[in-house]
Amino acid sequence: MCGMSQPPNNRSSATPPARPDASMSLLTHVMDHSLDEGYAEASARRKADGTAGLPRTLKAKLGLAAGLVLAAMVVTLGAAQARVAAPVLAKERQELIDRVQRANEHADALERDTERLRTEVADRQRAALKQQVGQQGRLVELLAGATEVHGPGVKLVVDDAKGASSGGGGGPRESAGFSNTGRVRDRDMQRIVNGLWQSGAEAVSINGQRLTALSAIRAAGDAILVDNKPLVPPYEVLAVGDKKRLGTTFQDSVDGQYLHVLQESYGIRYSLTPMDEVRLPAASSLTVRTATAAEPKKGAS
Repeated sequence: MCGMSQPPNNRSSATPPARPDASMSLLTHVMDHSLDEGYAEASARRKADGTAGLPRTLKAKLGLAAGLVLAAMVVTLGAAQARVAAPVLAKERQELIDRVQRANEHADALERDTERLRTEVADRQRAALKQQVGQQGRLVELLAGATEVHGPGVKLVVDDAKGASSGGGGGPRESAGFSNTGRVRDRDMQRIVNGLWQSGAEAVSINGQRLTALSAIRAAGDAILVDNKPLVPPYEVLAVGDKKRLGTTFQDSVDGQYLHVLQESYGIRYSLTPMDEVRLPAASSLTVRTATAAEPKKGAS
């Protein structure tokens, strides 16, 4: 056994081990040759010719410098023009503001003149009525709402329900164009005012707006208009009359019961208070629709 010769270990004839990435030859080629051969050759040629990187000749450098100077001039010229135009724009804006202010002042002056002329016409109408009909003219003025009035009466404050909002719903008012929302509507206010007139009120106002035989209570969206002037809740209704009989008669009337139903069913709030003295302004929208010249008295020259 010891004399037997061992076969030589010939390693050079052994097969080399396979590469782990042998199955990914395409990916390996892409990773090893990330730059295309054509681009690599062109880059090498530019390096050999000395044309790679920044321009090296004097002509190329001058061209680059001229381009930079031109770009700087364009930017500087634009900034200068903007600086020059800024005061002009500011001046035009100020001129527009001045024109608007002058127009507003002119409109305010015209409104003051209109109010002055309206007051003058009303004073002359009252003076003419007093000369022609005397005490009867003053009574007509009072009933027509052309003069201020004060005396005992009641104060009725009506307000929307807490948390009331506009929207749909059902209820007894739906057939009249109103929904169950807990808001006071123009139809409600019409019934309240008519109930006060029928209960003996001599003069009525809502939030300072004097009512006459020609007054209109309408709605515009969710707002209540009295003679085209919007009202804001709570609605304060003042009525001149017998403070004890007026309040009791109104509460017992159909319209007073209607207001009570609004409170019980929809949460609309109201309070009725007798007052020793209430003051109502004159109506602001009275106009003379017809007029007849008074006949001269007999014997007058």
